Amino acid sequence: MTGTAVILGSGTSTGVPTLCCTCPVCTSSDPRDRRLRPSLWLSYGGHNVVIDTTPDFRAQALRAAIPSLDAVLYTHSHADHILGLDDIRPFNFGRPDPLPVYAGAATLADLRRVFQYVFDATYTASAIPRIAAHELQGPVELFGATFEPLEVLHGALPVLAFRFGPNAYVTDVSAIPEAARARLRGLDLLILDALRLRPHPTHFHLAAALDVVAELAPRRAYFTHIAHELGHAATEAGLPPGVHLAYDGLRLEIEL
Repeated sequence: MTGTAVILGSGTSTGVPTLCCTCPVCTSSDPRDRRLRPSLWLSYGGHNVVIDTTPDFRAQALRAAIPSLDAVLYTHSHADHILGLDDIRPFNFGRPDPLPVYAGAATLADLRRVFQYVFDATYTASAIPRIAAHELQGPVELFGATFEPLEVLHGALPVLAFRFGPNAYVTDVSAIPEAARARLRGLDLLILDALRLRPHPTHFHLAAALDVVAELAPRRAYFTHIAHELGHAATEAGLPPGVHLAYDGLRLEIEL
């Protein structure tokens, strides 16, 4: 089965341009240097799945013209990955059943705390997202495609990466345990965190991400969760064959 992966956002938690910054990337006229918070839309077999709902999710969904939504997967519960949850409400309008949401136990607990009203059956003050929360304890089959959660480390925090077919989305990562590395070798497509030039305690920087790509040897690699240290054109020009910077709106054909 073929499908499309769309980069809804390729930026770090502050987005690019970053508030109060006048650096060359934040003031760049290259549209590829304008980065919303990190998220991915997968479209296949007439179904649509999103990984993470960022604070920019409404703008991202409008720009990408997402026609409907069938499921949401979450990598972890940091603000730049969950705060757009309320914006799934319009996607409820055309479906009779709640929207399935999949996440690890800790992320679900945080979603219940941050979005208490969504999970409160007695809340009737206004329209709220209708979701069906599912705890991820292993691979899950969604509309003919299998999504395999893989535990990676975001500093000391365990977060989830997802493998789907010969593809994987690995954002917010600073270390990949061997169990996950074994499932990430030899992929067709790897979308991987590469924050900036300098080392960072909770993200791969560019050199570390390149080392991971060299070891895992995907056919195609795209870096995401990019801060304002990396200008698109200059960085892209220095990358090895088959390795690219992602940018908002990028569409990639995939097999699932």
